[in-house]
Formats: sequence, C-alpha cells, structure tokens
Amino acid sequence: MAARKWLHALPAIRRKGTCHESLNHLTSSKRGARMSIAQISLPKGVGPHAEKLFDAITQASSADELNRAGGKAEGFVLGLESTKAIKSQVAESLYVAYDDAASLRATELA
Repeated sequence: MAARKWLHALPAIRRKGTCHESLNHLTSSKRGARMSIAQISLPKGVGPHAEKLFDAITQASSADELNRAGGKAEGFVLGLESTKAIKSQVAESLYVAYDDAASLRATELA
C-alpha cells in the first residue's frame, strides 16, 4: 500500500463554497512566520494535544515524517468531529491550519 500524501489528504477543505479568506486570522501576514491554532476555540484539554500535533508538522525533518504527522493530525480532527466534540466550523479551521503548516513545511523541506 502506497504512503498517503498529506497535501492531498484533505480534499474537503478546498471544496467549492468554502471561505478560506475568513480564516486569515490563523496565519500571519508575514510569509514564513509561525502559524498557530491558539485562536481556535477548542474544548478543555484538547488544545495541548492540537498544539503538539501542530508542532510535529512544523518540526518534521523529512517528507515521510511530515506525512506521518499530517496523518495523525487529520485523524485527530476527524475523531473530534465524528464524536461531535467540536463543530464542523472548528474542524474546518483545524484542517486548514494543519494543511497550511504542512504545505509550508513541505516547501521548506524541498
């Protein structure tokens, strides 16, 4: 079975009608600055785990490590969303934050 590529694993966040412009508060206007998920409203106890996964993406030292970290982050959000622990808008924000961080890190590793 081929390794799943993180950058293509989240087609739902790029679907028609999804407004990414409203999520600009998640990223800095300065390119290359560290993005954060601190502004996303998460249930108590979830934030530290979300930050840990974000850090694993931003600190990945290889493409394989990046794909693993991205897959873990995707599964984490999917689990939260499917158990109704977070609303779909919050899940969308997390998906976008993780995807943007993975894209930036993939560019840095290339």
